[in-house]
Amino acid sequence: MSKKRAQVKIYHGYGHTHNLVVYGHVFKYRAKAKQRYKNGLFVNLMHVFKLFVLKPYPFAKVRLSFNGQQVITNAAYDGFFKFEWAAEKNVGAGWHEVNVTAFNEEGKEIATSSGKLYIPHITQYAFISDIDDTMMVSYSKTIAKRLKELLLKNPRTRKTFQSTRAHYELLANAHTTVQQPNPFFYVSSSEWNLYDYLVETFRFNGFPEGTFLLNQLKRCKDLLKTGKTGHEGKLMRIMRIIDAFPNQKFVFFGDNSQKDTEIYAKIAQKYGENVIAIYIRNVRKSKLFETQKILNKLEDKNISTCIFEHSKDAIAHSKKIGLIN
Repeated sequence: MSKKRAQVKIYHGYGHTHNLVVYGHVFKYRAKAKQRYKNGLFVNLMHVFKLFVLKPYPFAKVRLSFNGQQVITNAAYDGFFKFEWAAEKNVGAGWHEVNVTAFNEEGKEIATSSGKLYIPHITQYAFISDIDDTMMVSYSKTIAKRLKELLLKNPRTRKTFQSTRAHYELLANAHTTVQQPNPFFYVSSSEWNLYDYLVETFRFNGFPEGTFLLNQLKRCKDLLKTGKTGHEGKLMRIMRIIDAFPNQKFVFFGDNSQKDTEIYAKIAQKYGENVIAIYIRNVRKSKLFETQKILNKLEDKNISTCIFEHSKDAIAHSKKIGLIN
């Protein structure tokens, strides 16, 4: 375990000149959890366990510095902070550095860190995808299988749907250029504890770079409950993305193992003009009829839908409706 000193963790931010968003956590301490990509049971088990060995720094004052501008806020009771601000100068597309400093009750600096903020190019489409059982085999509906998959495999041995990677790669470059890819947002009920784990899994498997929006931190005593909560929180996180990009056309990806279909239907009711297509992987055959019934109602609202088991069918659908040119 690392020495018990405060740390700031910044997650990839997103936005445009008039609405920039950066999330992060302040920790009183966090276990050092450098991943070694080995297949050993003990090595992987210990790595995941350490991701949950932490102590948040509640209500710490945090200051963000960006392009000569400073923004100040306070972390929540669990150390989580969110900066949302308008830039004083126009911000170009691409990655930009941000710096966040945390202070204690006496105003003394206790930790500082740098992170990245992504400004998408002005493109026609943006994609929001669930992670578990949509991109990565996770067995979300069965807690024992889910924990086995998480605890016994490292980020590079986790099984992903490579046909989904091919689909997302086509979508990232659709109706735009390789230099100006369409933005991807990855939203999950998994906790922020797993942020670095998921980033490494996606990069290793070649998924498009994107912004992650995850669920509330858990401590090691709650490790067995990982991924079991947060459906309402997931709805709110997706709505915040759409609010940040009101002129963008969105496409959603999920599966029917939990609540993705219902969540996307609620969003489509509120943001019908922004949603053009919804894709649902059929991993729970007992819910096929129920899922199709919800999607049929969305079709009546002129939103294209596709329920699929194999990504080749989803790719064919994307070509049919002109998402992939």
